[in-house]
Amino acid sequence: MALGTVTAPYEPRFDTGRICLDLLATAHPGERLDSVAALRAWITGSGLVPQGTALAHADPSWPVAFRELRAQIGSLVRGRPAPGVPSYDLALARVNELARAAPPAPRAVPGEDGALVRGLDGPPGRAALLAVIARDAVDLLTDPAARASLRQCEGDNCPIVYVDTSRGRRRRWCSSEVCGNRERVARHRRRAALARA
Repeated sequence: MALGTVTAPYEPRFDTGRICLDLLATAHPGERLDSVAALRAWITGSGLVPQGTALAHADPSWPVAFRELRAQIGSLVRGRPAPGVPSYDLALARVNELARAAPPAPRAVPGEDGALVRGLDGPPGRAALLAVIARDAVDLLTDPAARASLRQCEGDNCPIVYVDTSRGRRRRWCSSEVCGNRERVARHRRRAALARA
């Protein structure tokens, strides 16, 4: 999402700083990966594949697999690392297993204007795309600096987790345009109510 743009409540969001966290955001405020078409749009919008990549081979098992990976990543990112706890160990094992698959093979191809653009060496498979996200989760979970920069949005009822790369590490919301704007409106309404009282 470009800075300064407003996102409709149910549009896919890509402002968490990591693709694995962007996948987590697809569960809020409601299920966004509820169809193959929605998943295809998310895959393309997230940058997992270049624009125009054919995803016609995606079938109804794809959203189920992406939601399952999302749940595993969520339990690892939102929970405290606790090796020995069965749910944590199972989630970690599943993410590691998915990360083992080969990601889509990139290649440089001439674009419409002749400049080289990124393409893929054939349509990407489900396992390859899940591997990209799982590898990103592994990178996040094993990088102490990135892990220390994880923040939970301070917006009311917002479960989104993001990487705070702001200057001074003072970012409060997953999105200034969404949760930040809601907070500013609520603060204004409280001040106006106090002034009237």
